[in-house]
Amino acid sequence: MTEAAAAFDPWDPGFAADPYPAYAELRERGRAHYFAPTDQWLIPHHDDVRALLTDRRLGRSYIHRFSHEEFGRPAPPPEYEPFFTLDGNGLLDLEPPAHPRVRRLVSQAFTPRTVDRLEPVVRRLAAGLVDGLLADGGGDLIAEVAEPLPVAVIAELLGVPPADRGALRPWSADICAMYELNPSPETARRAVRASVEFSTYLRELIAARRATPGDDLISAMIAAHDADDRLTEQEMVSTCVLLLNAGHEASVNAAGNSWWALFQHPEQLAALRADPTLLPTAIEELLRYDGPLHLFERWVLDDIEVGGTHIPRGSEVALLFGFGSANHDPARFAAPTRLDLSRTDNPHLSFGAGIHYCLGAPLARVELRAVFEELLRRAPRLRAVSEPPRKPGFVQRGLRELRVEA
Repeated sequence: MTEAAAAFDPWDPGFAADPYPAYAELRERGRAHYFAPTDQWLIPHHDDVRALLTDRRLGRSYIHRFSHEEFGRPAPPPEYEPFFTLDGNGLLDLEPPAHPRVRRLVSQAFTPRTVDRLEPVVRRLAAGLVDGLLADGGGDLIAEVAEPLPVAVIAELLGVPPADRGALRPWSADICAMYELNPSPETARRAVRASVEFSTYLRELIAARRATPGDDLISAMIAAHDADDRLTEQEMVSTCVLLLNAGHEASVNAAGNSWWALFQHPEQLAALRADPTLLPTAIEELLRYDGPLHLFERWVLDDIEVGGTHIPRGSEVALLFGFGSANHDPARFAAPTRLDLSRTDNPHLSFGAGIHYCLGAPLARVELRAVFEELLRRAPRLRAVSEPPRKPGFVQRGLRELRVEA
């Protein structure tokens, strides 16, 4: 392990609370650092991360080109197969030629018009959740607003009946726990169980929509076709799960982290309250400053070189991108440690880049804007009443709760 990588300790609560000094040390000491505990190469610089996100010598998967044996990696345990089948058939893990085909077909269903149609629904849901928070004079902003909103929106998008929506959050949480570094066997067992239960439910919902189509994404995916090509049932199931997981975990954490950042910078919050036209740049800056995703892995399919360091085929690189090191790189952002809601030169990587750029980015922005507009307008004295506890994970960075007073 390189000396600089020793500063990277994702299992240390102090690191998880504030990883940015360690990121700065990694950037100062080089462009690629081997980290033995996870057998990964850490890539901390913005330009390198952006380049590797679009470099086809790397992939989210390798099984489209190599067997596990050829790639020098063990096959996943057979008992974990339901999770890996579900995960591996989603857009996030598919690689060409499957990825462009599935993305094209999903994009036929999940169109800009779909997001436009959902916007009034998002605003209505956000208003109702804020009603409840303000009626109590405050409460937990995470549990009462940030968490239920994206789940309700995705459920509405997919056409999940209200009576069935209570299971969505637990399923999503159990599956997403597998994306942390070195998940435990118990974490894997919960993820497998959730994968089986969620997949079974979605297959039943897909069958119902085949019989009686509705005005929802599942019905639109069933209808999507290109020449004689259609989405398979597994591809539809995996797409639905991916939309929920990204819409749940990432959106919840983005909202919570954003509001905590504002409470820590009262002058910026005051400026936003005084001038709501700042909101579009404010959302982008908050996504850059301290968001919910700090690491994404890529497999090295053909040898690469980063900053003079040779990284051979079969390696795994950990791109410290999105809301982490790349978005705080002083080589790309002026005064990156400063929260500046008026920042316009802001090429953050919070939604990725390349073929895996987040399909749901427009919807995520609509959800954040709806919550901000409601709370800025209706709760001008909203404040945090205590320092919030953080979730233990590092890859998905978020708050357990955020107690506020209106």
